[in-house]
Amino acid sequence: MAKTKDKNTEEQILTAAKDVFQTKGMDGARMQEIADKAGINKAMLHYYYRSKQLLFEAVFKNAFSLLAPQLNKILNDNSSIEDKVKNFSSNYISFIIKHPYLPNFIIQELNRNPDFIKNIQENNSILNIDKFKAQVALEVEQGILKPTKGDQLFINILALNIFPFVAKPLVKAFVKTDDQGFKKLMEQRKTEVSEFIIHSIKQH
Repeated sequence: MAKTKDKNTEEQILTAAKDVFQTKGMDGARMQEIADKAGINKAMLHYYYRSKQLLFEAVFKNAFSLLAPQLNKILNDNSSIEDKVKNFSSNYISFIIKHPYLPNFIIQELNRNPDFIKNIQENNSILNIDKFKAQVALEVEQGILKPTKGDQLFINILALNIFPFVAKPLVKAFVKTDDQGFKKLMEQRKTEVSEFIIHSIKQH
């Protein structure tokens, strides 16, 4: 029973921490607030996570470990580049709608912690785009795609999918919408992004 209880407590802590980090950011978050939200005392929280940084990393790794395998599977399957663009955009946006704190977590951690990417690489959580790049080169050679560099295409896919979430307050202000309207816009982007990219790279 103790093992299950411990696991449940840890899940409560990670859920509470995710909510607090999402609303307050890393610097604004307080361990006491996370403990209160998790329904435990601060001493118990420190027993599980000695520092806010360790808790932040645990929340991040927990979410990223769910996303990275999905995206890596898409990048490395045997589907066409067109299908990869569609599936990557759809999967990424669906995931971030459910975990909206993640893009800003990544940006924060990149700025705060230069070893962040090294840690991810060591855990084999980094996206592997080698097959994607080789496939782009092959489809260009076959006349399916216009002359396109795989790494540039991948950056375009990332930028078009990630930016609206990172700049959510700005996007909401520009298009004069609320959270519900923003969510609807992001749902539409699942096809908007992929159609925009495919139109720009496919031979007609």
